[in-house]
Amino acid sequence: MKTHILKIACNDEKGLIYKISNIIFKQGINIIKNDEFVGEDKFFFRASLQGDFNEREFLSSLKDELSKDSFIELCEKRKKNIVIFATKETHCLGDLLIRHYSNALEADIKAVVSNHDELEDLVRKFKINYHAIKCDELSKEEHEKKVLECLEQYELDYLVLAKYMRILTPNFVQAFEGKIINIHHSFLPAFIGANPYKQAYERGVKIIGATAHFVNNNLDEGPIITQDTISVSHEYSWQDMKAAGQNVEKNVLSKALDLVFDDRIFIYKNKTIVF
Repeated sequence: MKTHILKIACNDEKGLIYKISNIIFKQGINIIKNDEFVGEDKFFFRASLQGDFNEREFLSSLKDELSKDSFIELCEKRKKNIVIFATKETHCLGDLLIRHYSNALEADIKAVVSNHDELEDLVRKFKINYHAIKCDELSKEEHEKKVLECLEQYELDYLVLAKYMRILTPNFVQAFEGKIINIHHSFLPAFIGANPYKQAYERGVKIIGATAHFVNNNLDEGPIITQDTISVSHEYSWQDMKAAGQNVEKNVLSKALDLVFDDRIFIYKNKTIVF
């Protein structure tokens, strides 16, 4: 039996749980699990549903019952289609390739896109398409045009930036709004931009971390999905911090993708509600 995920975000009012549950009941649908949250007078609801039902009729009933500006999304639970962007570093990309190979990733990796060719041998070992689209003598806009043309051959749900060391233009971000996930090698909002481990070393920090977030047009300021940290000491060089931090990066990205692929995230006012 198929499982569907229902997500609703609307203005809070009395009786919402009853209204939604009653519509679900009338359709003969079984609620496997549901969660709700109210913040800033906004109601967020997520439910895992099972049953045979008329999706169009179900959505129409919800739209009739809820306020006109409500967000309502119903999707069948399935593996997501993704393309990974990478540059030269292997730790995050390699972790995702291994999880994909062992069927531990709730996504199908359709391809890896890079602005270099160093990672091609690694990716080909997993029998995944690799596209090296180099930036040589190209403007940022020209390079992204080639990337977009490459992506047209794939039906995608998300783009995953696994240490992709290029800043995307607003036009590119707009084309995949809310669908680009990045791993940043710092516990944001501290140490944005390049060389955060060196920045952290020079500041004498006692913890380092990583942040997975959605990409928007402000550098490293998109809605945060998940974060983690580890302790370091004065004995660490910035290179030691980088080596230790790479393990955190892998884990944070992995956890964030599990949440995203399971449709557990709402984006609201540059923040996330995570169920």
